Amino acid sequence: MLKKSIFLKIAKSANFAGKSCFRHTRLHWNPAVGRSLPSGYLSAAPFRDEIALGEGQMGRLFGFLGVVIVLAIGMYVYSKQVQSSSAPAGANTPKAAINITGVRSDLISIATAERRYFASEGKYVSLDELISTNYITVVRQRPPYTYEVQTSSSGFRVVAIRSGDNTSGTPAQLSVDENMEFQTSE
Repeated sequence: MLKKSIFLKIAKSANFAGKSCFRHTRLHWNPAVGRSLPSGYLSAAPFRDEIALGEGQMGRLFGFLGVVIVLAIGMYVYSKQVQSSSAPAGANTPKAAINITGVRSDLISIATAERRYFASEGKYVSLDELISTNYITVVRQRPPYTYEVQTSSSGFRVVAIRSGDNTSGTPAQLSVDENMEFQTSE
């Protein structure tokens, strides 16, 4: 019934030579004509509310899936960072990781003292001279590593050398230069 009233409305609005075709012709409902009408004249879809409800649910579903994917990527990145930070410089055991962290801290302290000494005296000196002039209070070793400073006129290099066997996967040497760049060697 609704389609027929729309068809009649369209037929009444059509004008042929100033006369309405509605008065002169007998109208019959033609389903093919109903399908070819512009969308502005079509009746509301009987399932429009259900379609809108489905679109809302799909939007929520895609939003939830987006959050899950972002969380999965975040967990992957986090796990990779935990793996890399739990074994600094290749240490395989927690004790070795603690030792390596301590050695790196000592190397930074010695390098900072060298830089301070250079700023005040204009030259780089050995570890013994840094300790005797009270520029640093670091001990000369942290087992299984011992420290030495290699100096030149243009820079320095603080080296920690491991003595003994490599039982915990620690590097044989750790070093830091005047630019505070670390290097390791096996």
